[in-house]
Parts: sequence; structure tokens; C-alpha cells
Amino acid sequence: MTDLDRAAHALRRLPPSCGPVRLVAVDGHAGSGKSTLASRLSEALGGAPVLHLDDLATHEELFAWTGRLRRQVLEPFARGETALLRPYDWVERRFGEPVPLPAAPVVLVEGVGAGRAAVRPFLAWLVWMERAAEASWVRGRHRDGPAQAAFWDGWTVAETRHFAEDPSRPFADTLVREVPEGYDWLPGPAVTANLDQIITHGDRSSPAE
Repeated sequence: MTDLDRAAHALRRLPPSCGPVRLVAVDGHAGSGKSTLASRLSEALGGAPVLHLDDLATHEELFAWTGRLRRQVLEPFARGETALLRPYDWVERRFGEPVPLPAAPVVLVEGVGAGRAAVRPFLAWLVWMERAAEASWVRGRHRDGPAQAAFWDGWTVAETRHFAEDPSRPFADTLVREVPEGYDWLPGPAVTANLDQIITHGDRSSPAE
């Protein structure tokens, strides 16, 4: 059993946090590897739904998406209903047609600010990608290419302001650090003695893709 399998097993055992759903956040700086980890956890969970916060943000409202999250996702989940998400199209600059997001036993929400104060009351667990801001941004800029340079210039300012006003890392249950061999899993600042076994800390997954 890999560490991702053990994490999946532990996440399934957590008490539901939003209706019947165990909502698990994967937060960190842009470019830190959140989406890759969320994808791997989803696979280990047998195809758990993943909510990408990029689908709720817009060019004009990079972090002002909490109202949409509440109306489109949290309120339906609290009633045990399938959410209907209208993902934002970053090319067309408009919201698309509704896409169903089932109220599964575990749902992953990944993106910068996934562990913000307005969301934490609905979370069963908060994971933070332990990569420094500058290193993450360099990686993200390289990934997106020069065409997105202007967007990244504005993003780094907005992200810095967001985490200064509404930090997530101090409330993380687990810190995940990428290493050449895969991942290191470490107890987060918010961990307590009876919860720090969700991961066998120090174990590593297979190399990240």
C-alpha cells in the first residue's frame, strides 16, 4: 500500500464535513503542484470528484469566488445534493453551462485559497503544498509560457495580498513536499496528537509526474 493509498483510506474515515461529503482542500502557492497531487489523491480514492477553484475565479475576481462556491457547491452538498458548477472559461471570459459535481463521500477542492477562512468550517482536512512562493511562481511561469507573463505579474501581487490577509498554511493538517523520489508527508501546524497518523509521515509516493 502506497502513502497515497493510506491517505485515501484515512480520508474516507474522517467524519463528513459538509452534508455527507468529506471536503478535502489542497492549497498552496500557484505552481506548487496542487493539481497533480489532487489528481493522484482522486485516483487513490477511486475517482473522487475534484473541484478546481480556477473554475470559480475570474480575471476580475481572482479571489472573490466564495459566494459562488457557497451557492453552487457548499449549499447543495449540505443538503446531500449534486452541485451544479458553472466553470469559468479563461479564453472566452465567461461562465459556461452547468456541470454536475456529485456529493461523493470525499470531494477534493484544489486551488490557491482552498483553505481560506470562509471555507475551513466546511473542510474535513486541509493539505498544504510545501513549496516556497517564488519557486512555485517560477515553475508556474515556465509551465504557462511567455504569453501569460502579464497575467502572472498581476497574479503574484494578488496572491501575496491574499495570503497576507487570509493565510491557509497555519491551519493545515498535512504539509506535502515534493522531493526527487516523490512526496514527503509531514504533520501540519494544525495537527493534533490523535490526528497525525492520517499519513505515515516520512513515507514517499512514486515519482511525481
